Amino acid sequence: MAQSRLPMRKIRDVLRLSAAGLSKRQIAASLGIGPTAAGACLRRAREAGISWPLPDDLGDAALECRLYPAPAAAAKDWRSRPDWPAVHRELRRKGVTLQLVWEEYRATHPDGYSRSRFCELYRAWEGRLSPTMRQAHTWLARSCSSIMPALPTYHSPAAPGIGQRS
Repeated sequence: MAQSRLPMRKIRDVLRLSAAGLSKRQIAASLGIGPTAAGACLRRAREAGISWPLPDDLGDAALECRLYPAPAAAAKDWRSRPDWPAVHRELRRKGVTLQLVWEEYRATHPDGYSRSRFCELYRAWEGRLSPTMRQAHTWLARSCSSIMPALPTYHSPAAPGIGQRS
């Protein structure tokens, strides 16, 4: 479960109490936070090179930026992604296999994905599809009139001329 960040006041208190010689559990008990949160705060401060006493010019925003740096941008995949819906439509045609679709993709994109990665990405995309099949039904197909002749009808003997099974 994702945790929310501690307020800057509590982070400063964790650093201060740690410098005073208290353990993580003692710090956590005195501040009303978990020992894991206290340890994580001390680990981040150690990684950022921050110790108590904090410099006077280090405000809350600067402290937060040093303790919680922005994540490094993930390297963008330079390969061109196939059009998965078009691949899916192609695979519905008779005689078309994933191997054939990959060969066509590789012919147009020589530096594209390898066959194994192409298949892996397609299977992952296909796994996100909804398995529900949507069908449009017309009123006539759903009407009871189409099944009524198949059902036997029974009539009340009290009604005149009725009472035989049809």
